[in-house]
Amino acid sequence: MSNSVHVYDARADHATVTAESPLAYSFQRSGMPAPGEASGEKSHAVIGERAFLGHLILRGGAIVLDEALREVLGIGLPGRPNSLTVDADGQRSVQWLSPDEWLLIVPGDETFGLETRLRAHLGGAHVAIVDVSAGQTLIELSGEAAQEVLMKSTVYDVDPHAFTVGKGVTTLFAKTNVILRRPDEARWELIVRRSFADYVYRWLLDAGEEYGIGVARESRHEPQ
Repeated sequence: MSNSVHVYDARADHATVTAESPLAYSFQRSGMPAPGEASGEKSHAVIGERAFLGHLILRGGAIVLDEALREVLGIGLPGRPNSLTVDADGQRSVQWLSPDEWLLIVPGDETFGLETRLRAHLGGAHVAIVDVSAGQTLIELSGEAAQEVLMKSTVYDVDPHAFTVGKGVTTLFAKTNVILRRPDEARWELIVRRSFADYVYRWLLDAGEEYGIGVARESRHEPQ
């Protein structure tokens, strides 16, 4: 049985096709209301998309993966179920998904090099690394009313005492599944499958209308 693995750079410099954010069509069709526009008051809820990030699914033994991540990236696996580890500048994170599965998120231009270095460090270890970057996106929700918007959208308990900073879960959101996480006090993150991104975006706009929800105008997209 061959141990060789073909690894492809999905964002090679010589690529001639311009990538579009999973929400690009949604912004055109549903618009990008300015925060606070609906109520005429200061915004209480804000949506933002962090598109074109690198999403890698890691599967295998916790000990070997933790060692490889610490050596290559400088952060280790989270120590508890339903939790995440975030690096010092908040750009890279590892989240527990199941007993032998983790989600690693990094800046998009680091994805290929990081996967290559991890594979080299892991050698013949019995692990799997799958690049799912093209299949999902990350939507941020912030503002004073972010919790209220989430309470209208998911059955999971999002009270700050129950959903503390550093927690992340897979849960039902409206009529789809999302990965819901709270990386810091100010923000919530929803990791959504690309095919449901438009649905989640329109749901958030509707659920947050009474709070004057809007879309952050400053781009969180990476350069093409």
